[in-house]
Amino acid sequence: QVQLVESGGGSVQAGDSLRLSCTASGRSFGGYAVGWFRQAPGKEREFVAGINWRGDVPFYADSVKGRFTIDRDNAKNMVYLHMNTLKPEDTAVYYCAADAIGAGTRVWRLYDSWGQGTQVTVSS
Repeated sequence: QVQLVESGGGSVQAGDSLRLSCTASGRSFGGYAVGWFRQAPGKEREFVAGINWRGDVPFYADSVKGRFTIDRDNAKNMVYLHMNTLKPEDTAVYYCAADAIGAGTRVWRLYDSWGQGTQVTVSS
């Protein structure tokens, strides 16, 4: 498994942008797919964005498509979530997760390692 730490969350206004970072340590990170998930109070964890181990196949939830971008730098053991045009409904704790299979999935139960989460709050 790898260890993951998220950073970059904060409180912003609707329409603003944030960049979340996921820093990995431990075993070789380059072979892992990575997903970003979020969970708002009283709601189930939901998929936001994912990227395969090479970084050339990103995929997104419909709710963020066109606003969020995921990319990765395997040399730095980093994955980023660029969030633009934020909306109040994007408010949640955001988690990054790693999947040893490498292709990536939208199913959170299939991920092996998780970070502790970072809070994103968007006010109107």
